[in-house]
Amino acid sequence: MHSASWRLQDAKNQFSKLVEAALHGQPQRVTRRGREAVVVLATADYERMLRHEIADRPDFIAHLLAIPRDDVEFAQANLKPRDIEF
Repeated sequence: MHSASWRLQDAKNQFSKLVEAALHGQPQRVTRRGREAVVVLATADYERMLRHEIADRPDFIAHLLAIPRDDVEFAQANLKPRDIEF
């Protein structure tokens, strides 16, 4: 997949060309002050990326089971509750 790069001013001036290229499956990178700032994608490409991201994300139970375990016991603090008047 070919990706074009545009300076921000050029992207503004030729926005319809930028969008047309993105719609044809070519992500368009836009730079600002010489640094990459954004990528313009077709909606279908963006939604496909989101679906893959969500599918690759572990569920909550898998997340909890992946937490490293150690068998160290913690010392229980010897705290006394404070007196409260009602």
